[in-house]
Amino acid sequence: MSLRSDEQRWGSVAKFLHWIMALGILGNGVFGLLMDLAHSPMQKINWLALHKSIGLTVLALFLLRLLWRLIDRRPPDEPAPRWQQLAAHATHALLYLLIAAIPLSGWWFNSVRGKPLQWFKLFNLPALGQQDDQLAHLAGRVHEYLFWLLILVLVGHVGAALKHHLFDRDNVLRRMLPFVRPRPRP
Repeated sequence: MSLRSDEQRWGSVAKFLHWIMALGILGNGVFGLLMDLAHSPMQKINWLALHKSIGLTVLALFLLRLLWRLIDRRPPDEPAPRWQQLAAHATHALLYLLIAAIPLSGWWFNSVRGKPLQWFKLFNLPALGQQDDQLAHLAGRVHEYLFWLLILVLVGHVGAALKHHLFDRDNVLRRMLPFVRPRPRP
């Protein structure tokens, strides 16, 4: 399998970034929802620090993915009605926007709460704003609502991929799956 994308499928770098980010986003989202189940305040602080570090890692992977996308070729769209192609492009654009906005809103939320932001206890990141308790409430809501919007968009994204795979029997999903070859085109 080639590192770079070709006319038929995404390359292994694009696939790796896609799937590792999917795992990071979904895992960190579930982790964020479960933090209230911590057994002690110290455990919650540790879980929150891990949640923040994973979010920053997703943001860094996203920037790497954008850079790779600029230098890697993109396989042409699979044949589909124009409205489906436009919907797919709009969905991907919205996914990219949300993948950047969610960790940035979490960083902003952390900043206006006046908390230090560390990446796996290795180094601190600068604040994205001054401490402001009233703004912290808004920032927390923005972070949460962006996550729920991402879940909604992901349901559409995954649903469309499964529809293409199971009903249309085309290569939309197959060319992003690791270790799977695209079907021959008729």
